[in-house]
Amino acid sequence: MINWSRRTNRAAVVDAVINPGWIEQDDVSQSLVRAPLRLMTFNIQVGINTDAYRQYFTKGWKHLLPHESRARNLSQIAQLVAGYDLVGLQEIDGGSLRSGFLNQVEYLSQAAGFPYWYAQTNRNLGPLAQHGNGLLSRIEPNGLEDHKLPGMIPGRGAVFVRLPYANDEVVVVMLHLSLGRQSQQRQLAYVAEKVKHEKHVIIMGDMNTHMSHLLNDSPLRTLNLHPAVGTEPTYPAWEPSLTLDHVLVSSGLEIVHHQVLDCRVSDHLPIAVHVAAKTAKTEPSLAA
Repeated sequence: MINWSRRTNRAAVVDAVINPGWIEQDDVSQSLVRAPLRLMTFNIQVGINTDAYRQYFTKGWKHLLPHESRARNLSQIAQLVAGYDLVGLQEIDGGSLRSGFLNQVEYLSQAAGFPYWYAQTNRNLGPLAQHGNGLLSRIEPNGLEDHKLPGMIPGRGAVFVRLPYANDEVVVVMLHLSLGRQSQQRQLAYVAEKVKHEKHVIIMGDMNTHMSHLLNDSPLRTLNLHPAVGTEPTYPAWEPSLTLDHVLVSSGLEIVHHQVLDCRVSDHLPIAVHVAAKTAKTEPSLAA
């Protein structure tokens, strides 16, 4: 079991930020814990769309300075995520010059009507960049932890969120792994150790590696996780050929709907899934 009260140099117990205006008297969580969980993971590249490899150089200045197209992209992302219960975001900006000092996770929570949100800062470059991950939730978390992942170069993180579901709990780990294989192995070993005794686990995010490695050659192989059948490429968004973004679930869960969405507002495509407990009656899946 994850000890939510324990604080270490890499993990901290945190609270989701609540948007009081979205909390209704009848408790929005109760209508969601019985149906399949609608999840999304999306690397939003701080609101920058990319249409070709050369734009990493020709439009690289957008990673440092604000631009009007970023606001339009964030508006489109808000419309996209509005139909989901829990959304994991990678490469967000927590409020700096390049985002017009806008906390992008807070903005998306307000624009898409999410009662709970959390922004994790992994690279704090002061006014130049607040780089990290974000979480949007319609379900009140039972627990939330901010983890700084180990690696050769610091700056990667994971958010662990414990949600009530199907008369039980599910632990969702949203993360963004390093590019290097050695660092990835250390990071996945860290995650595997934290969740190895959990009954229901979902691990999702930009993992910068292929499914075969995750399931067969990484520390996650000990967890008996499985992906959606027929996983499609997610990168690069303009001509997908690599599957770098993943959703993996433990043996007591099943993915009843899976879709890579054609949304060209980043350099990655988002993944949307519906996840249900195998012991629960699964409702017919509908595209969100």
